Amino acid sequence: GSSKAASLHWTGERAVSVLLLGLLPAAYLCPGPAVDYSLAAALTLHGHWGLGQVITDYVHGDVPIKVANMGLYILSGLTFAGLCHFNYHDVGICKAVAMLWSL
Repeated sequence: GSSKAASLHWTGERAVSVLLLGLLPAAYLCPGPAVDYSLAAALTLHGHWGLGQVITDYVHGDVPIKVANMGLYILSGLTFAGLCHFNYHDVGICKAVAMLWSL
């Protein structure tokens, strides 16, 4: 039951981490919309799971946990929406990082 779900979650976290390792060179070598949106999804998911662990470790009590988790889902949704908006209406993540590096 729950140990299988935890194992799948752990495997998913590792898969996203490995995906991010591959997306970083891809962002440099072949920037474009596919990489931008993949980065938006992977970075949001990676951050969501990481902050979820912080909540698990440091937030106690039924109501505070529910409030923190709801806040996390709102934050993650807004983060993904913001990154997608940036990708669609501005230069995109890859180009923005390249512009920062060129300063």
